[in-house]
Amino acid sequence: MSAVETVPAPGGGAPATDDSGTAELVAAAKLRPAQAQGVFRAVLDALAQPGTVTRFPAGVPGTVPPALLPVLALADLGTGVCVLEEDGSRRWSDVVGVATNAPAVPLEQARLAAAVRPVAAEEIRRLARGTADAPEDGAVLCLPVTALEGGPSTWRLSGPGVPGERDVAPLGLPEGFVAARAEIVGGFPAGADLLLATPDGRVMGLPRSTTVTSAPGAVAEEEN
Repeated sequence: MSAVETVPAPGGGAPATDDSGTAELVAAAKLRPAQAQGVFRAVLDALAQPGTVTRFPAGVPGTVPPALLPVLALADLGTGVCVLEEDGSRRWSDVVGVATNAPAVPLEQARLAAAVRPVAAEEIRRLARGTADAPEDGAVLCLPVTALEGGPSTWRLSGPGVPGERDVAPLGLPEGFVAARAEIVGGFPAGADLLLATPDGRVMGLPRSTTVTSAPGAVAEEEN
């Protein structure tokens, strides 16, 4: 039994302290109202202005991976959540469950998902997409990237929220990412929305309404 398995089920009170510091992680993951509101605003801004770099609020403990922040800010008892972590680990899944009381579900059923490890293109294809009649059932996935510029491929974004076109070049996404994303948004308005988060808390949105194509080299703008 791993240390994190000593964390009680959501609603069961504070977890017992263990050698892995789970109790401290849960305390860090319980965002204060102002922090949660700041994360919510950053998510809205990122999805409303695809390809523009915004930031999660300062003051969140550095032990919390930035890609987890949208889940921690938005999840509740009625929101199925999935945390993608290393095989065999439930460390952050358990922390999120205790901090938010949100139920853990398989990736295919999650309304909110986050990765604390690199993701595979196949995992992106497994995201819930909702339907044309219920597009709100599509997932939001926040995944970690190394940087939001300097990547090996430059993409051109167009669609709602993009004035004309915008070129971006994220670094640290899986091979086949663009094709996998195109597949999950092909039934718009059904589809999934993606957020790319860097270790220093910068975030970029790729909502399902955005068209992504190959482009010559250029980098993302950053908001002041």
